[in-house]
Amino acid sequence: MVDNVSRLGFETRAIHAGQEPDPRTGAVIVPIYATSTYAQDGVGGLREGGYEYSRTANPTRTALEECLAALEGGTYGLAFPSGMAAADVALRALCRPGDHVIIPHDAYGGTFRLVDKVLKHWGIEHTAVNLSDVDAARAAVRPNTKVIWCETPTNPLLSVADIAALSGIAHENDARLVVDNTFATPYLQLPLSLGADIVLHSTTKYLGGHSDVVGGALITSDSALREEFFFLRNAAGAAPGPFDAWLTLRGVKTLALRMNKHSDNAERVVEALLGHPKVDHVYYPGLPDNPGHEAAAKQMRRFGGMVSFTVKGGEQAALDVVARTEIFILGESLGGVESLIEHPGRMTHLSVAGSMLQVPDNLVRLSCGIEDGTDLVQDLLAALG
Repeated sequence: MVDNVSRLGFETRAIHAGQEPDPRTGAVIVPIYATSTYAQDGVGGLREGGYEYSRTANPTRTALEECLAALEGGTYGLAFPSGMAAADVALRALCRPGDHVIIPHDAYGGTFRLVDKVLKHWGIEHTAVNLSDVDAARAAVRPNTKVIWCETPTNPLLSVADIAALSGIAHENDARLVVDNTFATPYLQLPLSLGADIVLHSTTKYLGGHSDVVGGALITSDSALREEFFFLRNAAGAAPGPFDAWLTLRGVKTLALRMNKHSDNAERVVEALLGHPKVDHVYYPGLPDNPGHEAAAKQMRRFGGMVSFTVKGGEQAALDVVARTEIFILGESLGGVESLIEHPGRMTHLSVAGSMLQVPDNLVRLSCGIEDGTDLVQDLLAALG
């Protein structure tokens, strides 16, 4: 048994946290507990871990939750069947009718849809703000603000917010700071250590890493928040199955290796795009002239595998580029071992069309996989023409 796993390096925690060999068989990989219910030791006599029904708890899910908490430097992890399910539970736990939420001005389309199309009918107000601007974030706070919802880097413009600064603003106003850490992952960034109250992940992306499972997670060190999230998840039934938890746990084991390769490839792609005659602008936190570079350099280990750029010639030119790649696959989502390309305005961010969150119509988003970097660069250059 590994003692005091928190003292160990990231790669070691990814492989061992919550994943001791099975005490009965010695299996070194956590089993898939494909069961809906559990034998009880008498009426109300639950086994160790409180297992009675798998909507409430499942040992495979528990292993994933312990691992994610260890990687984020938190005390509690809760897994969900999707990132949006995690977001829904977090916001319903933190807000009541009449409360106010601050979201990024370039928030993920699904987050905007949840807040603007679903929760507003429950009486939740929201304001979209450029959270890279600390003064603008502070000015947006109202007496009824309960949550500052931060993505950093954001999707798809890769804006970076200063997590420590936003934490100060939130706590000065009795609000909570939620950080969507999907793009950075705990390997590149640790929001809880910078003052965030809650970390959210779409584990579908980098944590799972193989484009074969959908999931989400919340991580916190606040026991009261954990109990509220747990209650809502169980009450609403937003619990992932054991096979999904197992696939995500398998992916997490290689997260550090993959994130370094993703970052290597993104840096090569950025270098190729800079100064290209068909490219207007490149969005990447690692660029020294990126508005969020200073904050990113302070709070991130590296700058990640996501790159966005605008194409000269407008929307049709961008659509032509995404149609011509061969290695970059035209598809939504991100964070898998394979490289993906998409047109946010017509795909992932169609839900924000016509709003202040609408993205440029000539924007292209890349998720740089772990293929040979030279191949990726050549593929993009050929598509640009």
